[in-house]
Amino acid sequence: MPRSKIDPVLLNFGLGVKRFRLSANLNQEELGKLTNVSRSYVTLVETGRTRCRRDYAERLDEALHASGEIIRAWDDLLQEFKAARYPASFGNFPRAEDAASMLRSYEDRLVYGLFQTEAYATVLLQDESKVRARMMRQEVLSRDVPPAIHSVMDEAVLYREVGNKQTMREQLEYLYELSHRPNITIQVLPVIYVRNLWAAFSVASQADQKELGYTEKAYGGETSSAPDDLALLNETFARLQAEASNIRETRSLIRKVIDERWT
Repeated sequence: MPRSKIDPVLLNFGLGVKRFRLSANLNQEELGKLTNVSRSYVTLVETGRTRCRRDYAERLDEALHASGEIIRAWDDLLQEFKAARYPASFGNFPRAEDAASMLRSYEDRLVYGLFQTEAYATVLLQDESKVRARMMRQEVLSRDVPPAIHSVMDEAVLYREVGNKQTMREQLEYLYELSHRPNITIQVLPVIYVRNLWAAFSVASQADQKELGYTEKAYGGETSSAPDDLALLNETFARLQAEASNIRETRSLIRKVIDERWT
């Protein structure tokens, strides 16, 4: 089935099942035997190509010792099908991010969350469970078909010390490596004024053309799928990309900052 016909909500549920399966050190055939289905059916569930029945979600939960999490995820999935997807003033951005076909982000103070090393994230979050959750979010980067990711970061991010020199060196080396991946574009924005740019933000675009925006606030953040909000974010991001250094210049700058400041 073409990727464009896979419902993002089903894909998100399937990715959750896959995480539990891998944590249990089971392959798809072994899980199929434990839950009385074929390996191909497990594949369909994990890739979001079918919506399983609740009784199968219960068998999955028991076989994978998920303590009810798979059942709750199935119930949440059902509610999302019943309700309008992504209300205008609120939405579950991590879910949208997890199933996105394209992600765009602007960061003004810190490295983009999906690009953070564990050491860098640990300094910021100072909570083991929150760090684990952030590392799990990054599994989107290793999906069989990863999303296209376009990230613009303020130049100050490269110089702002988080942790120590070793933490920063490892973080920027990782950024340098990511910048060579074919599905990832990283650009650095010089310290300039950009119209309508007031805070860090992200936009998750789904294969079915739905979009969800997330804007950072002083306390937490705000998600929106309102057309006017998304139009403003999309216009601002286009302007950011035009003003930022291109990918080759950015790559050279990252290497220069590593060598001159964090070595």
